[in-house]
Amino acid sequence: MHDFLFALSLPPVARGLFAMAIAGLCFPASGVMVLRLNLVPMRYMLMHGVILGGAISLAFTLPVLPTSILLNVLLVLFMLLLKGDSSHGFGLASAAAMVFSMALASLVMHLWDVPAKDTLQLLWGSPFALSTIDIATLIAIAVVLLLYLVLNFRTISAMFFDQEIAQSLGMAVKLHHTLMVLIIALVIAFAMKLLGALLIDALLILPVMVGSKRATSLKQLLWYSCLTGLFISTFGYLLAVATDLPPSAAIALLSALLYLIPTSRKKGKTV
Repeated sequence: MHDFLFALSLPPVARGLFAMAIAGLCFPASGVMVLRLNLVPMRYMLMHGVILGGAISLAFTLPVLPTSILLNVLLVLFMLLLKGDSSHGFGLASAAAMVFSMALASLVMHLWDVPAKDTLQLLWGSPFALSTIDIATLIAIAVVLLLYLVLNFRTISAMFFDQEIAQSLGMAVKLHHTLMVLIIALVIAFAMKLLGALLIDALLILPVMVGSKRATSLKQLLWYSCLTGLFISTFGYLLAVATDLPPSAAIALLSALLYLIPTSRKKGKTV
């Protein structure tokens, strides 16, 4: 017990716990956007975009997180510009962008002699490696996400129900769709810094799937998802510190186990 408390007192471990608590509480809200807007294929594209960002940052000695975030935002804007109507997700455009990102990352690693193992470390991530700037960036992303949800909840609810009806009511559907996609890009770029690409769904998707078992409205889905994410991220992180396991693996395993627990859905309107 003394060793556990001593470990929590170490600055990298304490920063990691703080970051996981914020990410676990806020990031599942973007996971709701991913599922309700049918953006799962785009999520994979963004994950590969972060790998490209890592390769570019290593090749030109740039900070990884800002480079990855900027690259993901540019990829999303480029896809929105090309596709035009994105109301049904990005589908094939995401697959093409994913292949392009990996091909370009491979070329960057080859031409600038970037070790593949250094770039592929982004597939795992580590909350212990977060700096003060990373924490400040996380807080900023979380605030933007929460403010957007609170200030635009009515429009978001209408869009999730039916985008054509929302447009007929005079709502700026295209603008809000673009904003939500950009927020998702920011969240995924940072979530990879925490957990890595291979385990990113532990924060984004699985808490939403757990919350959807009991939620009967969009508001309940957001609350259940975020509270589930908070529990998974903090308890999984503490478990990892106590048992000397990788935090990403502990959190992902806990998230999957929690999803497997059978839960009866409340009667009422389904989300």
